[in-house]
Amino acid sequence: MLNVAMLGASGRMGRAIVPLLAEAADLRLSGALAAPGDPALGQDVGLLAGIPALAVTVTADPATALAGAQVAIDFTLPAISASNARLCGGLGCALVVGTTGHDAAQREELELAAREIPLVLAPNMSLGVNLLIRLAELAARALDEQYDIEIFDAHHRNKVDAPSGTALGLGAAAARGRGTTLESVAEYARHGHTGVRDRGQIGFSVLRGGDIVGEHRLVFAGPGEQVELVHTAQDRSGFARGALVATRWVAGRPPGLYSMLDVLGL
Repeated sequence: MLNVAMLGASGRMGRAIVPLLAEAADLRLSGALAAPGDPALGQDVGLLAGIPALAVTVTADPATALAGAQVAIDFTLPAISASNARLCGGLGCALVVGTTGHDAAQREELELAAREIPLVLAPNMSLGVNLLIRLAELAARALDEQYDIEIFDAHHRNKVDAPSGTALGLGAAAARGRGTTLESVAEYARHGHTGVRDRGQIGFSVLRGGDIVGEHRLVFAGPGEQVELVHTAQDRSGFARGALVATRWVAGRPPGLYSMLDVLGL
């Protein structure tokens, strides 16, 4: 039985993961964390997620939430997840981070923690999306710069980062496929008289609105044809299942920074 702490228990992903943790015969939910001032504090995390009580109370104290945990799943905010990673590193608790939008300093915090513990960092936990990321690299390797690459992502109106972490992951994979880096070829904004598109550029388009769970579309627009790779999420269960796959995989691994491609053997 693997003890698992849910960090960000009151959020959309936390509420999707908790029921799956409760159903799993090999996993035990040992702690639940929410932000200070969250209305969920003091509640039973099972009732919060719409299932029978689990005798685990939501707390704002990370040390309490992590007590006895062998693996923690983090779906919080970038700064909070970096702080949680430091704490997990000190406790020897493996970590699965699904939080996106980290800046350079926060990413460095995660990398430092990964020297002490096994840490899976993924812009998207969905098994299908991670297959899509691998396919993006293979397609970009096969289709040369005559094929312009455009990445579209759509999410609900409350998502605060754009492009999404998944869209950036797709862009990085496509750039790798062409032997370059996303930083050197990305185009994030277009307005006014932009001129002719540069060869090799990877463009991003973003929609934020309504309650869209998530859509990612990778387009290779070439001479006389167009190739598209698409993933659409109907709900968050796919992300939640992927998080549990990563949780089982990371337990007992050597310290290091891993991705979902490592988890899936891709």
